[in-house]
Amino acid sequence: MSGASTAADVKVCHTRFEDWITVLGQPLYRVSDGVRSTNGQDGAIVLDIHQGQMFNLNPVGSRILELLEIGTSEMDTVEAISSEFSTGRNIVEKDVREFIGSLKEHKLVAER
Repeated sequence: MSGASTAADVKVCHTRFEDWITVLGQPLYRVSDGVRSTNGQDGAIVLDIHQGQMFNLNPVGSRILELLEIGTSEMDTVEAISSEFSTGRNIVEKDVREFIGSLKEHKLVAER
């Protein structure tokens, strides 16, 4: 962490297996336990074994899900997608938020 953050900026969340840190109030997401995915060059197929639903993600959606799986914050995900897909940050930020909202709505991810 940089020297600019204060103790008030950092919230530590304890889970059974790991400690997750949310910096500057940015939520981290976890992929739900029943979600299985396989990635290919055209995106990903995501299966929710608890709800019996299957989803097809394009390459951008697939990459966003990958980043969330490794604990990347929403803002860092925006930066990565903007850079990797050479797209303006303002467009990517809106799209990432909408996509995460859709993932949450379908119970594929939840805030940690």
